[in-house]
Amino acid sequence: MVNNIMKKIQNWFCLLIFFLFFGTSVIAQKEVVFNLADLHRDGKLRIQNRGVTTENANNKSYIKISGGVYSGVVWLPIQDFKNGKIEIIARGKDIAQNSFYGIAFHAQNDSTFDDVYCRPFNFKAADSVRKIHAIQYVAYPKYDWPLLRKEFNGIYEKGIENPPNAEDWVTLSLLINDEEVRAFINHALKPALVVKKLNTNKSGYIGLTGFNCDVEQIRVFPEEK
Repeated sequence: MVNNIMKKIQNWFCLLIFFLFFGTSVIAQKEVVFNLADLHRDGKLRIQNRGVTTENANNKSYIKISGGVYSGVVWLPIQDFKNGKIEIIARGKDIAQNSFYGIAFHAQNDSTFDDVYCRPFNFKAADSVRKIHAIQYVAYPKYDWPLLRKEFNGIYEKGIENPPNAEDWVTLSLLINDEEVRAFINHALKPALVVKKLNTNKSGYIGLTGFNCDVEQIRVFPEEK
């Protein structure tokens, strides 16, 4: 009797170890990591209305995105992302209205895409109105931020609980499905922003939006069905 119980415990323990080890390995295999400095050096970024340079500092290799007079995107070699998770490590500047970083997805062309971006200069703003404009969802070309703020105030942009400093390296993560987008800052358990998508596009390109920012890495976790 005791031997049987011990064998069952051992079997359950082995099964647990199997799922912990091999389950994690399977998940890890789904992840695609892009070092942006490498992509830029290899000519694999398609740059629209932005300046991009490769930088190295403090054991980090990253790209610096400049520009801002016209809308622009740094397009990545990812053409058919559907659902899943996209994550970037980025850093902005504490300059009002002059530093942004974000993720474009489900892009159909250079002007039709969804975008979630951060306004780092608003992360810890003393002004209560500015503070609730820290992270934004838009769906170009129809639903830009002025329209959304006017017609749906407080729905498609939010403040961030326990916000990072404006010039910190920040992890911005998006969980995306056909109908909804959830955005997280620095792996927080609670999303900073949850919105319903404003279009029916269910796949497309991925890119980087914003300017006066640095972006080190992008990780993509496509959902497998």
